[in-house]
Parts: sequence; structure tokens; C-alpha cells
Amino acid sequence: MAAVSLWVFWGCLAVLAYTYVGFPLLVGLWGSLRRRHVHREDVTPTVSLIVAAYNEEDVIEAKLRNCLALDYPEESLQVLVASDGSDDRTEEIAAGFVGERTLLLVLPRRGKIHALRDAVQQAHGEILAFSDANTMLHPRALRHLVRSFADPSVGGVCGNQIYVAENRGDSSEGSESLYWSYDKWLKCMQTRTGSIVSADGAIYAVRRRLFRAPEIASVTDDFAISTAIVQQHHRLVFEPEALAFEPPAGVAAREFRRKVRLMSRGMRGVLLRRALLNPFQYGFYSVILFSHKVVRRLAPVVLILLFLSNLALASQHPYGLLGLAQAIFYTLAAVGWGLKSRRAGRMKLLALPFFYCMANAAALVALSNLVRGQQIESWQPQRRAARA
Repeated sequence: MAAVSLWVFWGCLAVLAYTYVGFPLLVGLWGSLRRRHVHREDVTPTVSLIVAAYNEEDVIEAKLRNCLALDYPEESLQVLVASDGSDDRTEEIAAGFVGERTLLLVLPRRGKIHALRDAVQQAHGEILAFSDANTMLHPRALRHLVRSFADPSVGGVCGNQIYVAENRGDSSEGSESLYWSYDKWLKCMQTRTGSIVSADGAIYAVRRRLFRAPEIASVTDDFAISTAIVQQHHRLVFEPEALAFEPPAGVAAREFRRKVRLMSRGMRGVLLRRALLNPFQYGFYSVILFSHKVVRRLAPVVLILLFLSNLALASQHPYGLLGLAQAIFYTLAAVGWGLKSRRAGRMKLLALPFFYCMANAAALVALSNLVRGQQIESWQPQRRAARA
């Protein structure tokens, strides 16, 4: 029994070490060796900027004013709002902006992927750009986003999502922003290897001729649409100067629900794009996808096994100390949860363990949803309104 516990303990520790240390180092090393260049030019192809909206009355006016004020040739920019059965004032407000450059699609409530598919059918641009309703774009974001399309090998570009901390939420707000800073560094390294793992819904663009609507509605739209670019053997790259500003969810309960929804749909997205896991066809990208979207999503199971095997070995040195260290970490997370709405809860000593455990708890629920066959096809925005 002790021998089994030893194998489980060290195996789990190795998986976690690879997930959080080995994988980033591997991507950085491979990127440094490959250094895949992206040819960028100040081009202005025709662009259709698509905003899917469901009950976004608090932000849709600011969003449309933001889109129409972008530093991009007016004759080359079309803005489409696809309302997925909104039952508030979203459609009424958006209707006030309808004109030569702006189109409103009033659709029945079917889900975001269906809304995006209908919007693409009405789009005229060579480039399809997608952005969330509560995301405000930098005036030159679109110019920076499309300049990578001067490279014929590039089929999709992901912009730089910036979380604007407003100190209106709990301790999860700052921790989420810190995580995304790490994620952006990883995207820069992944671009050097060839392609990033997937795009973020806040701001990304694809060549219209490469757009493939997801075959099922129970997947994350930005993941499924952007990875289809890689599946067609084109590059998906990161553009750090295409800035998009968005507030964090701010409240842990809201962020937890959002993560469960995104991870549940994201895991189904990996199943949809499982062909991309073949390294003989997709090279190092398969390693990135497997590490980022499969191994990391299994982390909560590994953490549980690590803790249980550590308990079984607690009487042996140095496993007792390692078990104590784990117990202290989870205690700090529990205290961080209890103080999440207080000033003391914002201390990194408490906030980071709490956010880490919350994220892994969401992944565990998402794994359970996948195993039980539970699908999430509808969408309900969980973030606060953005401030322009």
C-alpha cells in the first residue's frame, strides 16, 4: 500500500510540476528556438465587427459608440449586432445606431453560436472580427489586429484583453487580472512556436474564407472558431498591441459560475477539435493544446490524489511536512474565501490560494458535467458592465 501511495504521490507531483513549471518553460524554449516571425503591415482590409448580445442594455450603447469611433476607414468597417433573443432594451438601443455601417439582427433565443453564424451570413468584410458587448476597444485596436493578416500564413489573430481593476468586487478581481498577465506572456511565447492555443472572445479576428461555424452549440465559440483556423493549417497568433478593456467578474460567485460554464463548453470544444491532438499533423501545437486544455483541466483530480496519497504517507519523513504544507495552503484558501469581501482578503497570501482553489473547483464541476454528459448550450453573460 505504501509503495502505491509513493507512486501516486510522485506521479501527481510530476504532473503538477509539468503543468505549472515544465510546460511554460517548454513553450519558452521551443519559441526561442523556432522564433516564428509574423509579417505585419499597416493594411486596412474590409472588416465586419460582430457583437453577439443577450440582455446587454447596460453596455450596448457604449459598445456601439466605441466601435463607430474606432480609428479605421469608415468605408471598410461594418458593425453587426446579433441579439440572441434579448428581452430587455438591448434591441431598442441598438436600433438607434442602425445605418450604412451598422446592422442589427433580431434573432430568437437559440444560443451565441447560432447568433454568430447568422451574423457571419450578413457580414461583408474580408476579415471577421469578434468582440464581447462589454469590452471597450482601444481606438487603434482594429488597425493593430488586422496588420498580421499581411502575413499569408496567418488565418486568425487574438488581441490583448486587459482587465481593468475597479476595486468594486472581492479579492477574486485582482487574482484574475494576475492570471491573465501570465496567460498573455504564454500567448507571446506560443506565437513564436507557430500558433497560440486559442483566441479570447474579448477581441479576435479570422479570415472570412477560413471561418467555420462550430458543428455543435455546446462548445465555447471563441475556442471552436479560432482552433478551426489551426485545423486548416493556418497560424493563429497573438497581437499584444490590439488592446481591449474589460472589467473582471469582480464577485467570486459570479466568476465561479462563469468558469464552470466556459470550462464545460471548452472541454467539449477539445473533443470537437480532437484531431488537433495529433502531433504528426499539427506538430508542437498538439503539445500546446494537450498541455493547456487537457492536462491543466485534470489538475483538480491530481490535487485530490496528491493530498490523499500524502495523508497515507504522513508518518514517513519528509511526507509529514509536505502534507502540513498542503494543509496550510488549503487553510489559507479557506480563510481567503471567508475574507474575500474584506480588505484583508485582498492580501496575496490569502487571495491567490483562494482564487487557485476556486478555479480548480470550477474545473472539477466542469469535468463532472462532461462525464455526466451535461451540455450547456445557452449563455448568460456573467461580467459587469465595462466603463468606457
